Amino acid sequence: MIFDRMTDLILRHLQQDGRLTNAELAHRVGLSPSACLRRVKLLEQTGIIQGYRAIVDRNATHSMATVIVQITLERQTEECLGQFEKSVRNCPEVKECYLMTGDADYLLRVEARDMSDYERIHKEELSRMPGVVRIQSNFAIRPVVQEWKK
Repeated sequence: MIFDRMTDLILRHLQQDGRLTNAELAHRVGLSPSACLRRVKLLEQTGIIQGYRAIVDRNATHSMATVIVQITLERQTEECLGQFEKSVRNCPEVKECYLMTGDADYLLRVEARDMSDYERIHKEELSRMPGVVRIQSNFAIRPVVQEWKK
């Protein structure tokens, strides 16, 4: 897959609006619809585009709290990191997980219904993950910048 200016342009438009029709996307990037569709299909097949999803406004649904969690592991060996990453992938409340530099080893974005639901996640999920020695949790008040809302 050649990653060029056109590919970057297609990706930026799809990140802003994943529901664009192929005809509208082709018009915006200056390609024929068939050439545009070929590029998008190739981006999907190679895994550069991993999927499409609906972004739900949690304030409108009153259904979720966002918790930013820093996790510190007892060791940073490849085995310890791998065991933790395997475990965190199986926790459906963890929506994002990043291996970090700095004081914490991982940064997680966790969604919980409320404080008591997060307490359950903390006790039954996060604290039982392999190698975890420290969990620092922060509840988000509100989003200020979200890429998909630009």
